[in-house]
Amino acid sequence: MVRFLLVASLLCATPVLAQEDVTLKPGPGQDAVTTTCAICHTLNYIRMNSVFLTPDAWQAEVAKMRDGYGAPIDDDTASTIVKYLTATYAAQPKS
Repeated sequence: MVRFLLVASLLCATPVLAQEDVTLKPGPGQDAVTTTCAICHTLNYIRMNSVFLTPDAWQAEVAKMRDGYGAPIDDDTASTIVKYLTATYAAQPKS
């Protein structure tokens, strides 16, 4: 019974954690990223991945969200998101 209550309390806390206030760097496309990406996951993922995702990797991530996970992102919005992420959160490609 104690185990059940512990699991239940952890599951109830998850939505609260996902709604944390995360502010992204300003730039063209910030609103599209904030409103589109935060529907499914915390925006902290963007900041955490920025240390190693290159522009090509961000392109692949957005494609994965659309094609692999079914994110409802149209082509124009996807392009805006990729441009924002590559301009503000991309790591430099390794030579």
